[in-house]
Amino acid sequence: MTVTVVALVTVNEDEPFALGEYFRVTGPLLERAGAEIVKRFTVNEVVVGHRPAKTVMIVKYPNRAAVESVFGSPEYQAVKKIRDQAFSEYHVSIASDEDSAANDVAAIDTA
Repeated sequence: MTVTVVALVTVNEDEPFALGEYFRVTGPLLERAGAEIVKRFTVNEVVVGHRPAKTVMIVKYPNRAAVESVFGSPEYQAVKKIRDQAFSEYHVSIASDEDSAANDVAAIDTA
């Protein structure tokens, strides 16, 4: 069952080298996992509350194991310090639509 990951990020414009290094490592990880960035949004205006991040990305993974293969990999663990330099905001969550929410929770609980 595919897994939808939502990333809320703000790039740290003062650290272009760190951003490049982060993508150099994570690009191949996503490719190996069969993940695909399906949509990217820029948050232009906030109607209520505060802006959580400047960019929202929707990433599809083939399954929960693929998500774990990226974020649990030694390569990703090694790049976390650089990630923290490259982004001033970085939040990644697994999302589900209302119709499949019960199935997704059951799948996560058994993983």
